[in-house]
Amino acid sequence: MTPLQEQFEILKNEYQEAVSQQLPSGACLIVIPNFKLSNGWSHQSTTVKFLAPVGYPFAKPDCFWIEPTVRLKSGGMPQNCNISAIPEVNVNHLWFSWHVAQWNPNRDNLLTFVRVIESRLKDPR
Repeated sequence: MTPLQEQFEILKNEYQEAVSQQLPSGACLIVIPNFKLSNGWSHQSTTVKFLAPVGYPFAKPDCFWIEPTVRLKSGGMPQNCNISAIPEVNVNHLWFSWHVAQWNPNRDNLLTFVRVIESRLKDPR
């Protein structure tokens, strides 16, 4: 089992519906449906998508996408995001330019990155 497959199994322990899709470049699209959103968003849940890049875990995940119809409860667009296609998937989603501050491939894993996503989506702004 590759490190990515091992880490995906750890992620699935917490997000049982998560799926992964190998992309032509060698990157892997991670999809987490029914991702709960806090009050303050226009939806109660969404589908989260992010890439485990080629070279993962030494290359860290960066940015994430959610369903393109999600907005702030006020109807506004969240900060640091835009409608953008997921690379190699070419389907428009709401792209969050959100990054991991520190990444240690010997310690961090896919769940580490999901915690970054959780933190961002916990604070609707």
